[in-house]
Amino acid sequence: MARAALRIDAVLVQAVIAGALSFAHLHDLAAAAGQDGWKAWAYPISVDLLLVASWRRLRSHGPSQLAWCWFVIALFASLGANVATAGLLDLDHVPAWLRILVAAWPALAFMGGTLLAHSATEQVSEAPAPTTPDAEPNPEPVTETEPEPKPEPLPAVDHTPALPASDPAPAEPAVAAAPAVPVPAALVDHARKVADDHHARTGSPIDTDTLRARLGVPPQLADAIAAQLA
Repeated sequence: MARAALRIDAVLVQAVIAGALSFAHLHDLAAAAGQDGWKAWAYPISVDLLLVASWRRLRSHGPSQLAWCWFVIALFASLGANVATAGLLDLDHVPAWLRILVAAWPALAFMGGTLLAHSATEQVSEAPAPTTPDAEPNPEPVTETEPEPKPEPLPAVDHTPALPASDPAPAEPAVAAAPAVPVPAALVDHARKVADDHHARTGSPIDTDTLRARLGVPPQLADAIAAQLA
C-alpha cells in the first residue's frame, strides 16, 4: 500500500509541475501578443480546459473525429507556446500572424467547447426511433380437428418358451404272427378269462409274457394263444 501511495503521489507531482510550466508559457506568450492583465491568465486556462474536455470525450465516448480534432488543436496550442517561449521567438517583437492567432483563440476555444459539450446530446436526439414491428396478418381460422384415435395397445406377447408337446406313447409293437400251433379251444377260453381279468385289474391288455406265466405254457404256445386273443 505504501509503494502504491508513493507512486500516485509522484504522478500527481509530475502532473502539477508540467501543468504549471505549460500554464506559465501560455501566459507569457499571451502577454507578449498584447493580452495584458487578467486576459493573459485566462488563455492558459482556456487551452488546458479544451485539452482536458476533448480527452475526456475520447475516454468516455470512444474514438471520434470531432474529439480528436479539438484535442490536436489544443495540444498544438500548448506545445507551440512551450516551444515559442524557449528562446526561438523574440517576445519583444511578436510577429503579426501570432498576434492574430492569439486574438482569435477565444472564439475558436468557445466553438470547440460548445461542440464537445452538446454533440453527444444531438447524437442521441438524432438517433432514429425504434421501428415498431409490422402488424401481424390476421391469422387464419383454425379448424378444430377431431383427435386421432389412439392406437390400441398390442396384446402382451408371452416370451415363455413353449414346452414341446409330449410325444404320444409309443404303440406297442404288434405281436408277431406266431407259427401255426394247434391250440385247444378250452385253453383259448381259459386264456381269454385270464386276459379279461388282467385288463379289469390293470386297465391294460395282457402281454404275452404275463399270459405265458399265468397259463404256464411254452413260449410258442403262448404266442399262438395271444394271436387268437388279439
